Amino acid sequence: MILDQFRITDRVAIVTGGSKGIGRGIARAFAEAGADVTIASRNPADLEATAAAIRKDTGRRVLAVPCDVNDRAQLEAVVDATWKEFGRIDLLVNNAGGTPPRPALRTSEKMFEAAFHFNVTSAFLLSRMVIPKMLEGGGGAILNISSGMSWLVDKGFVAYGTAKAALAHMTRLLAFEMAPRVRVNAIAVGAIATDALLPFLEAMPEARAKLEAGTPMHRIGTPEDIAAAAVYLCSPAGGWVTGKVFEVDGGTVASNWPLELPSV
Repeated sequence: MILDQFRITDRVAIVTGGSKGIGRGIARAFAEAGADVTIASRNPADLEATAAAIRKDTGRRVLAVPCDVNDRAQLEAVVDATWKEFGRIDLLVNNAGGTPPRPALRTSEKMFEAAFHFNVTSAFLLSRMVIPKMLEGGGGAILNISSGMSWLVDKGFVAYGTAKAALAHMTRLLAFEMAPRVRVNAIAVGAIATDALLPFLEAMPEARAKLEAGTPMHRIGTPEDIAAAAVYLCSPAGGWVTGKVFEVDGGTVASNWPLELPSV
């Protein structure tokens, strides 16, 4: 049965930024597909609530590990805790990231480098930590959450867009080097109805209307839209796919950011 190819039964996954939004959606989808999951994020209360809900709804084991991905020691703690709890690591989703929009001439060197570290360096470090563990188990899959702004252009996104473009190409480079035993792919996401975006859109209905109008599918994406692609890319169904950046963005071909940001 073709649907069996989408099962990841008894695999073990780590999902950063796993307590909310896209990360929570992916963690839940992985558990529904049969995996045990470690979720990591900076908010212990949100982590525990998400873990408890996924355990209750799916019956899978879910480990919650507080972690700021900017701290190397905390990344190591996530890997160690996962290995101790489950004895294997098969899948990694580098989802934690993000940088607020800011005009280029008001983006300091410190801000620019912080955006790169948060979105790229942390994903590289965690990947480097888990790949040896994956190889002990016969292989694995890594998924990086990039953004449509990695190739689209708009004012205010020089730090974020540059970092996500680097993450996308790091995906290709790691995939080439790690093949065939570890597959590495990315998803370039569009506008997704997350806990961060929804309050902004609810407060500014005109911005939501403009965002939807600028999306060919005429709606904002959901975490489940991204989770479905994540299951494909990390399951045997995607077993012949590596080094690719999937655009899951409602067909967006130009920036649909609904606010005009200043250049300075």
